[in-house]
Formats: sequence, structure tokens, C-alpha cells
Amino acid sequence: MAFINHKSDFDIAIIGGGIVGLATAYKIALNRPQLRLAVLEKEPKLAGHQTGHNSGVIHSGLYYKPGSAKAKTCTDGRKQLVAFARQYGIPYEICGKIIVVTHPKELPGLERIYNNGVQNGIEGIQKITPEQIKQIEPYCTGIAGLKIPCTGIIDFVAVANKLAELMQKQNPENRILTSHKAIAFDKQPGCTKILTNQATVSTRFVINCAGLQSDRLARLDGVRIKMRIVPFRGDYYNLKKEAWGKVKNLIYPVPDPQFPFLGVHFTREIKGGIECGPNAVFSFKREGYGKLDFNLRDAWESLTYLGTLKLFMKNWRYGLGEYVRAFSKTLFVRQLQRLVPSIQKANLTPGNSGVRAQAVGADGKPIDDFVIEAHGSSIHVLNAPSPAATACLAIADHINKLAAEQFKL
Repeated sequence: MAFINHKSDFDIAIIGGGIVGLATAYKIALNRPQLRLAVLEKEPKLAGHQTGHNSGVIHSGLYYKPGSAKAKTCTDGRKQLVAFARQYGIPYEICGKIIVVTHPKELPGLERIYNNGVQNGIEGIQKITPEQIKQIEPYCTGIAGLKIPCTGIIDFVAVANKLAELMQKQNPENRILTSHKAIAFDKQPGCTKILTNQATVSTRFVINCAGLQSDRLARLDGVRIKMRIVPFRGDYYNLKKEAWGKVKNLIYPVPDPQFPFLGVHFTREIKGGIECGPNAVFSFKREGYGKLDFNLRDAWESLTYLGTLKLFMKNWRYGLGEYVRAFSKTLFVRQLQRLVPSIQKANLTPGNSGVRAQAVGADGKPIDDFVIEAHGSSIHVLNAPSPAATACLAIADHINKLAAEQFKL
């Protein structure tokens, strides 16, 4: 195993080159330019997993429990993200979205979301009538709805790459080390040596932003955690170009409050086109984007975890429905037709997929809020699913403050 030379020793090594890791590196570099920083990413390029596979939506902060970390950081992060995109010429658009009620049983859910939005200070949120739904989205049908004008769309990969560029400019000794997979930690007084597949990187402090691998990195670092990452894959279809006119911007259903997913919806993309989806199915591979992808270690760790088994036992009907829809275009289209009745199978072509890193507790409940913990010379971001991309700069502010306190910077 080779050692990186002394000039590449670092004050802080951030593991994970997704948008949260890069935002963290950027904010620390901005506030403490004297520190030598490294970002270690196991893939050949940055933003290759959750950041590069999400829907590109700038979330408003509407859904999250008032006072929660998600609610606070999403609202703040959204505003920072828009300002960042404007400053650096990153493609984005504040196009707004609507949430649509298609059945009377969903009305209490809509009221709950509306109250959340009011308490979270969502600008311009308003209840809309069936007639107003038609004015905003002529092909959409609903009995009630919400309009959220501050929601938008953006190129998150472009954001991630700009964060990496700016972080490196702050200090000539800062580094982005791609194709560096962290495989072990050697803790020594005042120093941690991170063994990777390329070299051994020496650093004073470590920040784990490894997303789908975050729990494994924490355990490698000797941290006892009471959760496990359980991966859920979401599959999308794309609307064919001749059907783009059926959707102007973003159309969402009322989500089921029992689950951390927003339901099958329509999303206009910043690069053009309309995405439809996603479903939410258990993935047998943490970084598996195909319906039949399988990894023995990933599947074994998830399926032998008591929390996963409890989650499945409690929600087997929901899970079965999602699985059936994942392999049935007809059933997928029926979900879409609840919002836009004129959508047909012929309008759809298979699209992208993504995998959500969802932390699940031993009690079988998905952990709803962000979880960021400090342990000795390390900080571990243990749960940062959606809206982490929207909130990345605000999450980074929190980590920057936590690092200053924990590491006595």
C-alpha cells in the first residue's frame, strides 16, 4: 500500500463526492481557507450516485415536520442554492408546482401539508380549486390542490462540479481524489490514516458523507450506530416529445404520511423533457440502478437486519404494490392517470432510475430526519435522503459549525 507524500496530508478529509460532501468541503474552504482539505470519492467522477440520479427538483420545504432539521435546512438551503446558481450561471428555474387531490380521503393529508407549509414559512403557498388546477395544468384533474410557487428545477451535477472547482481554488493544497475508495481506518494520536484502494491518506479529521455507504464507513471508524442504510430504488419513465404538452411544470399527488416517498409524479427537467415516477421498491444492491441488479453482501445485510424485516412485515401490502408496478407499465400508467387522465402507455418510454439511501431504525421505522453525529475526530452524516440536495449548503453550514466545535478548529 503506497503512502501519499507529505504535501498531500490533510487537515480534514471528506469521504463522498456527492453534493453534500462537496458542499461541506466548499463551506469549510470558504470559512477556513488555511485548512488543507481532501474529498475522497470512490467513483471515477463526482456526483455519480444519489446526486446524479435524482429528479433535479429544488424542494420548497413543504413536507417536513416544523422545527425538524429537514424543515430548517431545506428552506435555508433552497434560498442559498438559488443564489449560488444565479451567481455561477448554473441552469435553474423557479417554475412552481402543484399538489393535487384526486380522492376525498386525501383531503386531510392536503390540509396537513398546507399547515406544514405555513409553519415552515413557504412563500406564496395557496390552496387552489379544481378550476385553478386546470388553469395551471390544463390536462390535470383534481378535486382540490395546493400551489407552491417557490419550487424549482436545477442541474445538481453542475452544482456539485462547481462546488468542487471552488473548493480547490480556495487553497492550492486542497484536492479532489476520485477513484479513492476508503476501505479501512488506522486511528493514531492526532491523525487518522484512511486506507484506500489507491493510497493511504493521512488526515487530522474525517467527515463521512458517503451516502449509500455511510453506515458502513461509520462502522469501519468504530462507531456503534443504531440504524442501517436500506436502499430503495425508484424507476422513472419519460414522456415522449409528442406528449410534453400534457405537463407544463411539476405535478405531485398527496403523499402517504407513513412513508418517506412523495408518490408517482410528473417533473419537468431543466435539460428538457418530462420525467414520470418514481415508484419505491427495495433494492437488492445499494448502487443498483437496474430492476434485476443484485449484490449478495448488500442483500444479506439488509435482509438479515431486524429493522428491515419489521419494516417489510408492517408494510408488505404497500411494498408488494410497488414491486408489481415496477414490472407493469400498465399499472404504472394507472397511477399517472390519476393526475393526468389522458396519459397513455404509448406516451411513455423507459427512463432513469435512482437509489435512495434510507436509514431504518431497529424498530423498523424509516428515520425521517437528517442524522449527523460527531464521534471523536470524525463526523458522520448517517441519514441525508431527500431533500438533502436542495438543502446541501445549509447542511454544510451545520457541519462546518459542528466541525469547528468538535475539532476545535
